[in-house]
Amino acid sequence: MININNVSKIFRQTKVLDGINLDINKGDRIALVGSNGSGKTTLIRCLLGEYIHEGEILVNKLQPRQHREEVLKQISFVPQLPPPLRMPVGQLIHFSAEVCHSDPEKIYTVSESLGLDARKFKSQAFVKLSGGQKQKLLISIALGRDSKLLIMDEPAANLDPEARHSFFNLLAQKQHDTAMLISSHRLDEVAALVNRVIELDQGKVILNDQVADQVDMESILDCEIQLTHAEPAFAKMIEEWGFISSSDGMMWQGNVAGPDRLRFLGAVSRYSGILNGINMKEKS
Repeated sequence: MININNVSKIFRQTKVLDGINLDINKGDRIALVGSNGSGKTTLIRCLLGEYIHEGEILVNKLQPRQHREEVLKQISFVPQLPPPLRMPVGQLIHFSAEVCHSDPEKIYTVSESLGLDARKFKSQAFVKLSGGQKQKLLISIALGRDSKLLIMDEPAANLDPEARHSFFNLLAQKQHDTAMLISSHRLDEVAALVNRVIELDQGKVILNDQVADQVDMESILDCEIQLTHAEPAFAKMIEEWGFISSSDGMMWQGNVAGPDRLRFLGAVSRYSGILNGINMKEKS
């Protein structure tokens, strides 16, 4: 689907991409990771046809820069920062669907599954939505379109746990017949979503590996946490995951989406000093 051949990009005498060679095929779910400034966003912008660069990029045998309109019809893109669009939500949804001959009703349906009733905001300018609403709407547009290539830049970082679980379910429905490129500066945010990891450092590919692909993206884990004593900071963190406590604040119970387990354990590990026990098991 995507062929990247010896691609380099220079900004103000700084080589941001340095001879990138990659092939991305249907069924690949790729974590594109690296620190800030490693070249992740620049590579994505080149794929979208926004930058002139050395070397060659082909998306289904088309060059994004020369055939940008046709290439963008094949791509669903979720940016890290929502664009300042003043277009009404309803108009944005219909325009986005028309570009790739999709049904706008699919976008509305996806938005509902993410906890956003986009129909209520049809007449409201996109720029007037809250940050969370913008993120959910952009994901709804991306996953509601009939495209075979998903490019997402930190797509679920600001979603609440329930919306993240719905997001994982939606990705699971597309995992076999699309290619996904998920950019993140932290591997634990996306590790369970992917079957391949590409790491960039100073514009070069330093890791390109297949990874274990055994996590059911639709799974849910029952979780119980016991503390040595109640802790307000822990309570604030765990309540954001939708957990409920016992009356003394020392026992917490809730559900975690299977692909979120690593991220969840990372959040809990910050309070390891007060952990008395943790039990996680998949719901049958």
